[in-house]
Amino acid sequence: MATMGDNQLHIGGGSTPNSPTDGPKSPTVLPWDRFSNWLHCACVVTFDLELGQAMEMIYPGHVKLTEKEKMNICYLSFPDSNSGCMGDTQFHFRIRQCPGRKQTSRTHLLYNRECPVALQCDNAHYYGFVYFRQTKDKSLRRGYFQKSVVLISKLPFVALFSELSSIIAPEYFDNGEPSLEAACHDIDQWPAPLPGETLTLPIFGTVLQVRVSSRSDKLLGNTQRSQKTLLPAHSILPALYEVDIFSAFQSILPHIQMLWELVLTSEPLVSMAASPTVTSQTVHALVSLITPLKFCSDYRPYFTIHDSEFKEYTTKTQAPPPVILGVTNPFFAKTLQHWPHIIRIGEMMEVGSPKGFNKLKKASSLKTLDSKPGVYTRYKPFLTKDKMILKRLIKGMQSKRPVEAQNAILRRYFLELTQSFMIPLERYVASLMPLQRNISPHKGPPRLRPFDPDEFLKTVEHSGPQLTSGLKGDWEGLYQRFFRSQNFEGWYHHRQHEVNQKLQILHIEALCEANLMDWISDKEEVEIVDLVLRIREKLNFASNHATICKDNIQKLNGHMDTIIATLPEDLQSVLRS
Repeated sequence: MATMGDNQLHIGGGSTPNSPTDGPKSPTVLPWDRFSNWLHCACVVTFDLELGQAMEMIYPGHVKLTEKEKMNICYLSFPDSNSGCMGDTQFHFRIRQCPGRKQTSRTHLLYNRECPVALQCDNAHYYGFVYFRQTKDKSLRRGYFQKSVVLISKLPFVALFSELSSIIAPEYFDNGEPSLEAACHDIDQWPAPLPGETLTLPIFGTVLQVRVSSRSDKLLGNTQRSQKTLLPAHSILPALYEVDIFSAFQSILPHIQMLWELVLTSEPLVSMAASPTVTSQTVHALVSLITPLKFCSDYRPYFTIHDSEFKEYTTKTQAPPPVILGVTNPFFAKTLQHWPHIIRIGEMMEVGSPKGFNKLKKASSLKTLDSKPGVYTRYKPFLTKDKMILKRLIKGMQSKRPVEAQNAILRRYFLELTQSFMIPLERYVASLMPLQRNISPHKGPPRLRPFDPDEFLKTVEHSGPQLTSGLKGDWEGLYQRFFRSQNFEGWYHHRQHEVNQKLQILHIEALCEANLMDWISDKEEVEIVDLVLRIREKLNFASNHATICKDNIQKLNGHMDTIIATLPEDLQSVLRS
């Protein structure tokens, strides 16, 4: 095995790293094309005595951000209260993109097609990864140096970009703009983020090694291959996107199963903590509880009173929207006290002891700014609490089990719970598929039958989650609540699209195998022209899905040419033009 440079940093597992490639083939790779596969831009935000937080620099220089996007990035790039944030602070945020952006790039389309649905490139939001530094500096009028380096991306790679910002930002603070420029040029040499590939990503003489998750990866079991390495354990991150969910929930572990229900059903939820590091980790951990299901409502790992959606999300004239917010400003304790579910993250008082856990409290008891840590809600869970998982984690805390192992236990538990919940839904959707024998080349492609919630609920008693999960409770009630959520809408829309696409492919295959010359032998000219137009439509679909339809493109072209040749010459020239 090659020596690791002994400068290499490993993120994720996987096979031997590939050599850098240009990713998808294209006529030319322009400057900053590869950079934009990973990042939209890098920003430097500083504190101006007259303006407050201000954008000092955007790199590369050609990247455009709207004034609204700049304002949101500036306000979210500093902790809400700087007094307790001396030194360096890292966190991340998520903001809406302004309308009018160009469509998703070809590389991101290819990535989205093969990656897990929950990790798709987000064309409606930007993720911001902040490295904030505050130090005393008597040479400045305010007495403090306050500045943030922010990496902006459409990809939710929280672990990778947090690690990347911790490499780039200190270099920038020490050496200024040339180091940021050098980092961006390094990133512009990176291969495309292709799912299933293990990539080597050079940055400042260090090599990050990452494996990009693929939809075909096994979700259960340890898919990471053990690697002998000379690196210290803290430099090996589990994946591109995973955070330390055990530490995020350590003080509220007894309530974590209830939080899974709240996230699953898209309930309004706010996480309050003293620092943006804690809130952003907690919100990201909450969203990841329902993996592999994609969280389809909005979520803001860090949210401030200056955010452009502040009024929209804090109004008392209507019910709170289905969003998860992470906040640090004490002002929110009063502004959001009408919200149905509030988490206040506190420190563990006594590690490994139930006495250290924060209690469950009624939402109405959150009245004062100095409310104690805990979970405030009137929600009554549908499922009985699994005490075994809590005992196992407490035992691990008492025996000082490594946090990586605690994380693996928690992730596996909620992965299996989510899969137990989703398998009956997947099975029901499969039953809505038309039979393959009903797919005719002479008719349009069949479509998925509509989802009937009542029909599905009748199946739960005999083939519901109890077949794979030991949890008891009102599974039907939980499904009914789930059906009213954006997570159900998002999941069903995606499955509907996937199934209808599969039916299109089966229809194309039926068309390719059919004897169309026999079929047109007794048909009118108008019917033959209609068939040619339908084949052309199928060719467009096949060309857009060339990786799965490439064998059929040639057959369809052959069919079309043969059929057109049977028509009068003047019509042939029209159809071929």
